[in-house]
Amino acid sequence: MDMQGEYRIPASRETVWDALNDPEVLKACIAGCESLERTEDGGFEATVKAKVGPVKATFKGAVRLENVNPPESYTIVGEGKGGAAGFAKGGADVKLTEDEGETILNYTVNAQVGGKLAQIGARLVDSTAKKYATDFFEKFVEIVNEREAAGKEAVVTEDDAPAPSPQLEAEQAPPPPEAPARESAADTPQPTMTETRDDIARAAIDAVDATKEKRKGMSPFQWILLLVAILAGLTLLFGGGGPMTGTGG
Repeated sequence: MDMQGEYRIPASRETVWDALNDPEVLKACIAGCESLERTEDGGFEATVKAKVGPVKATFKGAVRLENVNPPESYTIVGEGKGGAAGFAKGGADVKLTEDEGETILNYTVNAQVGGKLAQIGARLVDSTAKKYATDFFEKFVEIVNEREAAGKEAVVTEDDAPAPSPQLEAEQAPPPPEAPARESAADTPQPTMTETRDDIARAAIDAVDATKEKRKGMSPFQWILLLVAILAGLTLLFGGGGPMTGTGG
């Protein structure tokens, strides 16, 4: 059985190619298709319920793609078996040609049938195959047109989106971070007299401890200066509560 045909599809060749390799699209286009899955070798496995004249059967088949030249052409080779109903095997060459933004799809099929399918007559088999092909491509063109329209609508929506005005961007921009407020002298906590006395006492004690460790290495003059400093600190610590008043030079 030989069959060939041509269809003009109002869509880009890339869109048509992608659809021809989409299992979901193919499943939706094949009448009676119950399942269609991609195989590891890039082909497909399918289960299809078909009726050819008085013969009804569920065909299980596998096809593989050869001579793949995306997005221009490929060859489909496969075989389907329907049990007692017979079998069908063969191949098809598919070619896509660009023409003024649309795609012309050409296909040529060469197939052989056996079993009961071969007994019902070549004319009936041919007419049934052509009907399946017509139904397939009518549905295929419908799906591809929807995809093409959806793609153009998405592009137009992106192009027509208004650019934000400078005023709107300024309004939406986050406010600049506030600079940390500098602490004034009035805000800075001042040490109290009690804290000052405590600091002097701790310094005097630390000095005494330090001298214990350095006593052997200090000269008599350094010892006298250290004692004077300690006595002056103790006088400030235990002397009058108010600040000392200086005498004019």
